[in-house]
Amino acid sequence: MTKASPHIEAVFSAKSLSLDLGGREVLTNIGFDLKPGEVLGIIGPNGAGKTSLLEILSGRYQPKTGKVIYEGKDITKLPLFERARRGIGRTYQTPIVPEDLTVGEAFKAARQAFRPWLTRFDAEYGAQLVNFITTHDTHCARLKTFERRKLLMANLLMRQPKVLLMDEPAAGLINAEIDEIDQILRMLSKEMNVGVLIVEHRIELLESIADRVIVMDAGEVIAQGELADIINSPAVRAAYFETA
Repeated sequence: MTKASPHIEAVFSAKSLSLDLGGREVLTNIGFDLKPGEVLGIIGPNGAGKTSLLEILSGRYQPKTGKVIYEGKDITKLPLFERARRGIGRTYQTPIVPEDLTVGEAFKAARQAFRPWLTRFDAEYGAQLVNFITTHDTHCARLKTFERRKLLMANLLMRQPKVLLMDEPAAGLINAEIDEIDQILRMLSKEMNVGVLIVEHRIELLESIADRVIVMDAGEVIAQGELADIINSPAVRAAYFETA
């Protein structure tokens, strides 16, 4: 695995993030740096705060304290759509697609979401990157889970994002499809120099592609480093495996 150089500056960072929801603290002092071309995995038991962290990073939630830094600038107050325009893509655990539209119409909506408008050739390029093969008159409602994930990723990649925030991209996929997701993420990070932050329960996927891993429990980071070095530590096993 090709590691991101320690001398390369981070493209995306979290600085001392905390979050309260309903009067309860769900995140405490979360921090990390993500470099271009790096895959950073986040694991932890249910309720650890992983998705809440993604909500802050993507702009849906505002943190109680801390900052989100992108390309050296504080974007903590920027809404989700502004972050998307600047090159921060987000995928969700459940791949919700516009079921009333055809694939071609979904691509057109993505191409014209904001200016500069893209062409159908840009859509074809995005589809090729993720090996999304179907006809443009296919209704999105007929797409299977993996095809839905590919459609959404192709739409993101049309805008050439510099950071991808991915929430369990392997959820609902069979082993052969997970292998293909592995190849896609390798291509995005190592060939296109995209920084990828991935929340994932499938350890085998992170073993293959993650340069580093953060382990969360009860809203805090309890370990970080290379997966092979931390996965068998007593704290990680107690928090993740024994409670999963």
